[in-house]
Amino acid sequence: MLKRHEGGFRPGWEALVERRGHESDMLMDFGILSLKAGESWDSGPADEKLLLHVAGSASLSWQGGTAKVARKSLFDESPAVLSLPAGAAAGVVAGAQGAEFCVMRTENPKAFAPRFFSPSECRSEARGKGTMGETSTRIVRTVIDDSNAKDSNFVLGEVVGMPGRWSSYPPHHHPQPEIYHYRFLPENGFGLTAIGDTPYILKHRDTVLIREGQVHPQVTAPGYAIWYLWVIRHLEGRRYVTPIFVPEHLWVAEANAPIWSPGPGNGGE
Repeated sequence: MLKRHEGGFRPGWEALVERRGHESDMLMDFGILSLKAGESWDSGPADEKLLLHVAGSASLSWQGGTAKVARKSLFDESPAVLSLPAGAAAGVVAGAQGAEFCVMRTENPKAFAPRFFSPSECRSEARGKGTMGETSTRIVRTVIDDSNAKDSNFVLGEVVGMPGRWSSYPPHHHPQPEIYHYRFLPENGFGLTAIGDTPYILKHRDTVLIREGQVHPQVTAPGYAIWYLWVIRHLEGRRYVTPIFVPEHLWVAEANAPIWSPGPGNGGE
């Protein structure tokens, strides 16, 4: 399911996905926090929460800690993320450039200590490199998973996709619900995805909801780079570890997989 967002986000908090109502099977809330210079916001203590810094600068405070964040480029810089358990609240004060955050909430009765993940703690890898003629090479950043947040109900990261290349590839699925939120460089860029058997055109500020078992590969148009946040919500007794790849397409990820290229008479040498 695709949710299109024309124009900028409203000042303050704007909910894009709500787990109470017809999106209840997503099991999480997702929205954008947009603050002008000097404006403040309080998360409140309800729910487990993640605040991923998107742009601008801000000061964060929570019981037991403070941090300052600044980010000029989604495409060139890793994110800072604040993780809070239910019962803990965060205060945000925007800096001189204003600030923008992606905010996620979900139910989680487990107690754990708040944690600030700095950009240097984000695990970044060039996934797909050396396979498929580099047609699926992309940067995958993982901030939170079971290796560093075993009591969280979230898995969180980002992907930066290269112009004309695929990501979320080879095609895969998983039982846990997932949200993708997109930005393009330049902003008039576009891409394509297929959620299950339904194709969608992707544009700047779009959000996609991925439900149980839905395969979700995507490709970026030539000339444009894509950034997207991905957040997975663990299921009770079924925590996300790895995706389930579609068997008939898994061969393409092999290092020596034969990749067709045009021969003489077809534009080749």
